[in-house]
Amino acid sequence: MICALVQTAVEAHAEQQEACAIIGVAPRTLQRWRRNVDRGDRRSTPKKPPPNQLTPRENAMLLALVNTPVYRNLTPNEIVPLLANQGRYLASESTIYRLLRRSDQLAHRTKAKPRKARHRPRELVATGPNQVWSWDITYLHTSVHGRFFYLYLLLDVWSRKIVGWAIHERESGELASALVTAACAREGVARDRLVLHADNGGPMKHATLYAVLTVLGVAVSHSRPHVSNDNPFSESIFRVLKYCTLIPADGKFASLELAREWMTRFDHWYNHVHLHSGIRYVTPAQRHDGRDVAVLELRAATYETARKRHPERWSRAVRNWNPIPRVILNPEPVAAALPAD
Repeated sequence: MICALVQTAVEAHAEQQEACAIIGVAPRTLQRWRRNVDRGDRRSTPKKPPPNQLTPRENAMLLALVNTPVYRNLTPNEIVPLLANQGRYLASESTIYRLLRRSDQLAHRTKAKPRKARHRPRELVATGPNQVWSWDITYLHTSVHGRFFYLYLLLDVWSRKIVGWAIHERESGELASALVTAACAREGVARDRLVLHADNGGPMKHATLYAVLTVLGVAVSHSRPHVSNDNPFSESIFRVLKYCTLIPADGKFASLELAREWMTRFDHWYNHVHLHSGIRYVTPAQRHDGRDVAVLELRAATYETARKRHPERWSRAVRNWNPIPRVILNPEPVAAALPAD
């Protein structure tokens, strides 16, 4: 009966996991039942209270103890060792936690700020240029030890094109605002069409930048603190930038002007010469402008002609040269599907 109900729900386009949760059966349990349908619902009867659990009187005494002035600002992990120092053992840490939770007293018990839940940034999907941009700031070493230049870089996630950059001697929300404003004007970004993703640095969350983005109609997305994987496209281009052959041999710049001249050369190479592996080995500028379609069609035709000329040399289909239709920033995790019975 249970298996049939879940199957009916799945056929009606419901998620199997949600259907199991409503009925009160784990998906793995359902999988075991399907191996022998004749045995039916084999859920056990309500469990009896364990014989070793604390009595109501002991629970009341323990709850009163942890709320005394001596212990009320301590965690169970601290209370249990302190009681042991006095030769007393009343309950384990997990038991005290369960008691506090059941009594609706499981609050933050120390002066330190409680930890905040850090949720994954929402999934951003780009199906064309100027829909999702990623930006970040990286250090550029100088010839003076301890002194750095700061490279601000805006990247279009869909095409991987550098749509804006600037190098300054300091990090600033005002400088970032000027860069974003100029890039949006140059790219002709329409209102309410662009999402700008960044990490949690000071300039990225600056009030001036937020005000400018509101005026421009640009939505904001942020990574989780200290999670570089949430901003992978910016991290990737910074790696290319710092290890390419164009950078000085020692990786250092003697002046701000020389750093900007070098970045101008890198911008041209990356956008117009570099064949990017993530977009079928076309240049970011070709993909950004739509010229990649003709390039990839020519490659596909060339491969097909070569295959017809020598079919014995092709054991598989020709290489896929179709344009990548969409790029996802921070995709939602895909739940593992249950194996078929």
